[in-house]
Amino acid sequence: MNLTSSRRGFLGTLGAVATAAFATPRKLFAARPAAAETASAVTGFGQSGNPYQELGVTTVINGEGTMTTLGGSLIKPEVEAVMAQAARHFVSIPELEAAAGKRTAMQSGLAGILTGDNPKFIEQLPDLTGMKSEVIIQKSHRNPFDHQLRSTGIKLIEVETRDELRQAVNDRTAMMHFSNFANAAGQIKVDEWSKLAKQHNVPCMNDAAADTPPVSHLWDYANMGYDLITFSGGKALRGPQCAGMLIGREDLVHYALLNNSPYEDTLGRGQKVGKEEIVGMVKALELYLNEDHDVLAKEWQQRLQNISSQITKIPGVSTSFFIPDIANHVPHMQITWDARISLTPQQASQVLRSGQPSVVIGGGEARPGLAMNSFMLQPGEDQIVAAQLVKVLRAHSA
Repeated sequence: MNLTSSRRGFLGTLGAVATAAFATPRKLFAARPAAAETASAVTGFGQSGNPYQELGVTTVINGEGTMTTLGGSLIKPEVEAVMAQAARHFVSIPELEAAAGKRTAMQSGLAGILTGDNPKFIEQLPDLTGMKSEVIIQKSHRNPFDHQLRSTGIKLIEVETRDELRQAVNDRTAMMHFSNFANAAGQIKVDEWSKLAKQHNVPCMNDAAADTPPVSHLWDYANMGYDLITFSGGKALRGPQCAGMLIGREDLVHYALLNNSPYEDTLGRGQKVGKEEIVGMVKALELYLNEDHDVLAKEWQQRLQNISSQITKIPGVSTSFFIPDIANHVPHMQITWDARISLTPQQASQVLRSGQPSVVIGGGEARPGLAMNSFMLQPGEDQIVAAQLVKVLRAHSA
């Protein structure tokens, strides 16, 4: 698929390639009240408005980012409303997938490359008899997420250098895989990996799950030549957590769909995504493409500065700001303190999480102290985070 390097080109291509996902700039659905407006009609479980509390599960203030262990992100009210609309109708799921795109799925993407549209191959996975069986990956890019690749039955071939890559390519090579968040760690960078794949006539995939913002990444990697790119729906896009996008060559995305639900005798049958989530993903992308991302970044930075202004009043506490190169590419704040505060960063993180309200702030992104971002905070929660940090740090201050 040939994508131009602009938002307009991305949207235009999406309109032409149904399997590449997922929205046009026009309004997709008529406006309806958000589902929250009908919450008062709920009886029994959920009548309090906080089902987590009813289950005895603590809700948290998220200063760590779009972490899967925290539920990803919060879907927008407009997405919630469109999903409620979708829940009121039946529809052909294969037709909907072709029209709206498909969830982010490395497993299904690779499965499609392995099987093509051969029904026998689709049914026999992870038995690779008659198929290619190897995927080349940089050693520094190995991570727990590559289990999705290994579940197809393939063997991962680790390389470190360009010469090792050239020697590794053979008639068993099905794909070259790139873990986008590990770009800095490998000798072969993101742009060169796709070029080398093209030289060897091998399909390549980029797992870019959390790598928005910037919004241009939705088309940047396709422009580099990647045949498949995956993005999570429940991160910065603020779509359904169990949905996402598989973007790339029309034939390969089509083969991926053949290896997934609702088709029954497939490796991906258990990866069901409901019609509500598919439609919600379309709406989430529409909203994301039309946001003013510069304004949002300034708002997120201001929230961090609000917190900083409070906690730096404590003797020994200092803050600095940074933006990670890859994934959750938004303003972050590093919080450090000297020996006047008798608390390690790990202890501080635990105390904050066990407090009331519970605040989640992680380690320092390979930096000393604590590090947090604010783009998943809700209005007013920056003041709550500041108050909790002040309380914890003062309680352990000499």
